[in-house]
Amino acid sequence: MPRTPEENDRIRKLSKDKICAAAMELFIKQGYYATSINDIAKQAGISKGLLYNYYKGKEELLAEMVVARTREVIKVIEEASAIEIPSKQLEHIVEGAINNIQQKPDVHRFYLHLQTQPIADEELIKYSRLLIEENARMFEVQCEIFERLGVKNPRQRSLYFSTVLQGSMLMIATYPNKIPIAEIKKQIMAEFCKEPNVESVKTGSRRN
Repeated sequence: MPRTPEENDRIRKLSKDKICAAAMELFIKQGYYATSINDIAKQAGISKGLLYNYYKGKEELLAEMVVARTREVIKVIEEASAIEIPSKQLEHIVEGAINNIQQKPDVHRFYLHLQTQPIADEELIKYSRLLIEENARMFEVQCEIFERLGVKNPRQRSLYFSTVLQGSMLMIATYPNKIPIAEIKKQIMAEFCKEPNVESVKTGSRRN
């Protein structure tokens, strides 16, 4: 019995997911440039010819992986934007970011490394810029949230929030078994995820 178009799409997606997972594992382990298409095919348990049915080469593979990563950021932005209460929006961002790092610390380290490529690296710098652009979008969303919270300088507050959150994410990714993740998450939320009236009272008391 011939496969349905839906079944073909499902098989194709599973195969591509398997290839991407193999590529990510090797990129993390031995680096992008040291990884060959042969390595990826072997890691995925498929022939090189079958891999070429899905991807022209490892750069196309990386491009799809980066697009998938930016979609994760976009999803968080959209989900946060759909929440009405600004403090809950920030809670959603913190939860999503830290939970993602906790589940995939190696992947976070890989994309962080990719973001810091030298400008002279013409092959990888374009993917670095894509990731940086999505992070910039997230920053602007955070600025709007802090503005709704009524803080005195929302851009400065957003920068401080990003610094604390990104620093915590780096520590968790680097020392995944040594960081008290629940406590760190709780501290970040206590510092930043406050209702407007609470923030207003605090800023008012500082002026006095």
